[in-house]
Amino acid sequence: MTRLPQIALLPDGKRLHLQDGPIDLVIEAKGGDADISSAYQAAAERFTGLLDELCAELAELRSAARPDHCALKGVVARRMHAAVAPFAADGFITPMAAVAGSVAEEILGAMLEAGPLDRAYVNNGGDIALHLGDGEQFTVGLMDRPDRHGVMRTMTVDADTPVRGIATSGRHGRSFSLGIADAVTVLARTASQADAAATVIANAVDLPDHPAILRCPASELQPDSDLGARLVTRDVGRLSEHEIDQALEAGAARARDLLMSGLIEGAALRLLGETQIVGATGSGTPAPHAFQRRTTEHMLRA
Repeated sequence: MTRLPQIALLPDGKRLHLQDGPIDLVIEAKGGDADISSAYQAAAERFTGLLDELCAELAELRSAARPDHCALKGVVARRMHAAVAPFAADGFITPMAAVAGSVAEEILGAMLEAGPLDRAYVNNGGDIALHLGDGEQFTVGLMDRPDRHGVMRTMTVDADTPVRGIATSGRHGRSFSLGIADAVTVLARTASQADAAATVIANAVDLPDHPAILRCPASELQPDSDLGARLVTRDVGRLSEHEIDQALEAGAARARDLLMSGLIEGAALRLLGETQIVGATGSGTPAPHAFQRRTTEHMLRA
C-alpha cells in the first residue's frame, strides 16, 4: 500500500504544501482558478508514491555515477543521473547530488501537463523549479546562509532569460559539503542542473589541509550517507582575507568552467562575509539578467 503524504494548502490559501519524509515542497501557481486547481491536483497525485520510487533504487542512487552509463529505471532517478553525469568523470559524485532539484522538476512538469499556467514554482527546500510565461518574473529572498532567518536581498529572474532552476549548496545546508562555502547559489536552465552544479561548486570552495578547518567522515555523522568515509566540513575557524579570497577563487574557477560549458547561467559564492560572483559584469562573460542588477548570497525562500 502506497503511503499517503501530507497535502494541504498553506494559510494564505494560494500555496500548496506537500511533505513526505525528507521531501518538503512549497508550490505556487498563477493562472485561471480552474487551471490552478488542476495543477495542484496533478502535483499531489504525482507526489504520492514518489518517495517510494526513489527508495526502490536508493542503493544505486547512493553509488558513484558513471558518466556514460545509467542503470536506473525511474524517471526522476534517471533525471538525477543525467544532471550529475557531466561531473562524474572529474571526481566522485552520486545522483543524490541532484535529488531536490530533480523532484521539483518532476512535480512542476506534472502541473504544466495538467493545464496552462502563467507562472509556477516548486520549491524543494530552497531548490526551485520555475515556469515563467511571457512577461512573468520570479523574485526570491536571499540570505547569507541557510541556517539563519531574515531576508537580506532579493533576486529577480525574468521570463526572457533561460534560467528555470535555482539551487543552493554549502556547509550549512541540509546535505554535507566537502568544501567550506557558507553558501553557493546557482542559476541554471533546470533545477536538477542547478542542484548538481551548486554541489560541485560548493565542494570546490576549499583550502585543503588547512588547520583551521574541522572535518570528519560523513559516515560518522550519518551512517548511510552516500559520501561514505569522505571527509566533510563541520567547522571553519579564523581565516585571513587572503585565504578567504583563495578559497572563493577556487570555487569561482570551477563555476567559470561550468558557465563556459553551458551547464550554468550564473553563480554567487559566499564565505565568511565575502561574496564572489560568476557570470556578472567584469567576469569576462555575459551576465544573466538577475546577476547584472544584484549580488546575491543565498536563497532563503520564494
